[in-house]
Amino acid sequence: MTDTTTPTTPSPGKPAAPTAAATPATAATPATRTPHPVLELLKQRYPALFGDTPQPLKRGIFQDLFAVLEPEQPEGLSKATLKQALAIHTRSLRYLQAVASGAPRLDLSGQVAEATTPEHRLHALLTVFARRRPRPQETPEQMQARLQRRIGQVFVDSGLSAEQFLARLQGQSPEDAAKTQAALAEVAAQDARAEAVQQAFAASGVKSVAAFARMYAMHPKAVERQLARAQQLQHIRQTAPPSP
Repeated sequence: MTDTTTPTTPSPGKPAAPTAAATPATAATPATRTPHPVLELLKQRYPALFGDTPQPLKRGIFQDLFAVLEPEQPEGLSKATLKQALAIHTRSLRYLQAVASGAPRLDLSGQVAEATTPEHRLHALLTVFARRRPRPQETPEQMQARLQRRIGQVFVDSGLSAEQFLARLQGQSPEDAAKTQAALAEVAAQDARAEAVQQAFAASGVKSVAAFARMYAMHPKAVERQLARAQQLQHIRQTAPPSP
């Protein structure tokens, strides 16, 4: 959000007023920002979308909102102020977290309008982590490892091959591209283990996952996840378009 506070300029020939830094006896007061009036209107009219727990918005929501609100002529509404309000909202940390979660995009009635694309989800996730600090007792390295796992989950949830996933990420910065490649490399290693488990399960002749897990001292839920991922990989390969 742009800070619209205008700094005070001293008049020519007059000494500048002492600042907070020059008067240590006066405690600095944090700057407060007036809520955007149109954004406040949106929160009142559509609390499920713009409230404390925002939801991803369908693309083209600007046109829908203006078509509904403009005939009512609420104070302060114009195309410019509506665009500004939406920009503030969609750049907020809470909104980006909602997009990063993979929740679907909703229309004004709160109904699902479309899925959140993997590239939008990934962009939101990277933006959130760029603006966050590590959790208490968490090192920057641990935070980056957590981000890498989240990127890997976005990729797995996409149901795409690595090539298809990367093709959607045109324009990534070199830093973000490196993070994405590292996450995909880790997923590839996990996928190799999942397919090895699938092959071992098929060769074992055991009928149940629980019995197989006992044989290899594995947790049954972990085996189920690996078998499900191996099946997903088979489906991705079978449905992928042929290479040019």
